[in-house]
Amino acid sequence: MKVILLENVRKVGSIGEIIDVKRGFARNFLISKNKALFASKENIKEVEKIKQELGKKDQDRKKEAKIIFDKIKDKTYTIKKLSTENNELYGSVKPTEISKVLQETEQVKINPSLIQPSKEIKSIGDFNVTINLHSEVQTQIVIKTVAQEEIK
Repeated sequence: MKVILLENVRKVGSIGEIIDVKRGFARNFLISKNKALFASKENIKEVEKIKQELGKKDQDRKKEAKIIFDKIKDKTYTIKKLSTENNELYGSVKPTEISKVLQETEQVKINPSLIQPSKEIKSIGDFNVTINLHSEVQTQIVIKTVAQEEIK
């Protein structure tokens, strides 16, 4: 299915590009999240008209992403969780929890879907987490999980 991208999408393409993607990816992700339009003749003409405006919006998003990047890059955040005697957590640390910690400590709002732990956080220790702030801006943070009983 041919679509026109309305914003830069990582590993897919850039603004105004006409790309061929699978129908499900186009319908369920690109079009539903307003990242692309079906590539009809009318839509192609429309995108050509608003291409500069879309580029400006993308640059604004990139600036915001860089501000957040400077605030959180290479930092360590601690999350207290209940754990067993063999240092395993009851449950796991999810991206929504990481998002809340970033909101509380740095006052930055990051959508949980942009947060990607390198592996599932199910035990006590330090874990690398990648945050995709923009198609061209990503950063790494460290999530340190500690037993809730230890810190009082």
